[in-house]
Amino acid sequence: MALFTLENVSVAYEKKNILEDFNLSIEKGQLVSLLGPSGCGKTTTLRLIAGFLEASNGKFIFQDKDYTKVPVNKRNFGFVFQNYALFPHLSIFDNIAYGLRLRKISKKEIEKRVLNMLEIVNLRGFEQRFPGELSGGQRQRVAIARALVIEPDILLFDEPLSNLDANLRVNMRVEIRRIQQELGITTVYVSHDQEECFSISDQVAIMNKGIIEQLSDPATIYKYPETKFVADFIGFKNFISFDKRIDHKDYIELEKAGLVFTIDRHEHMENLNKMIGAIRPDDFIMEQSTTAIPTNGMTGTIKITTFLGRSYQYVVQTALGDFTINKEMVQPFKNGQEVTVIIPKNQMVLVE
Repeated sequence: MALFTLENVSVAYEKKNILEDFNLSIEKGQLVSLLGPSGCGKTTTLRLIAGFLEASNGKFIFQDKDYTKVPVNKRNFGFVFQNYALFPHLSIFDNIAYGLRLRKISKKEIEKRVLNMLEIVNLRGFEQRFPGELSGGQRQRVAIARALVIEPDILLFDEPLSNLDANLRVNMRVEIRRIQQELGITTVYVSHDQEECFSISDQVAIMNKGIIEQLSDPATIYKYPETKFVADFIGFKNFISFDKRIDHKDYIELEKAGLVFTIDRHEHMENLNKMIGAIRPDDFIMEQSTTAIPTNGMTGTIKITTFLGRSYQYVVQTALGDFTINKEMVQPFKNGQEVTVIIPKNQMVLVE
């Protein structure tokens, strides 16, 4: 059963709807990421859960109670901000203890809980230092400890790693997942970084213009995006709008411009309205042009060649349009060269 639910929620800024009839349910103990481009409504959703924003319509149900009008100071939720939001004049101990002192917790209990949090975030011995004496990753761990020490019902992250360098981001996302699993705390995580969200989440909600286009586990979204927007967002850069579809027992037959392709049938492609094929640049097979065109193959001409380091990226002109194709090779194809392009039957998915 869901720990909390947003039911048909609407939020508007200056008469423009950011969320409209928005629905989201999260179960206890899950880490759910809200992922999408800037302006899609993910931070608005997070601030709505936290209580910083009020919905114009709909309800926020938490543990079977209506929290729609409950003010932020009455919600026992922990919030980790993008910019850490630490007090520079307070020690690490006092930064973490701040929320407990507001709650009038005893001095002995504060010391116990703060030192325990410092152990969890691997900062024991840093309690008398100040934020300016710590690295970015250490400051972020202090911010996490401060959010956790109040023993929140929900932990909320608003792009917490965006200010860190690439290597530190990788280390910190491992730390966040470790802490979340160790404590079993329900977590909502906002980011625009696909790899970051996929690596730490139980479920990912891909958002677009105030709606959730797909909510599923990371592996399912990566392999079987449901819509063209989701596919494009996670790296399927090639699309074919087919004219005809025939479903067989184990495969689907697709036709366009006299060319016929077969792909493996999967439950995520059962919807007969799905007539758009999506393929990642890395998933094509591309060979020197041959007289006999193989199954799922077509002829093409190299238009643009770009060196990517480990591989080359090509824009290839075909009867079905231009495709972006990546290929590792020592000797690259030349612009104007004819090639054979093959779509493996297990590498194309159908989306709406």
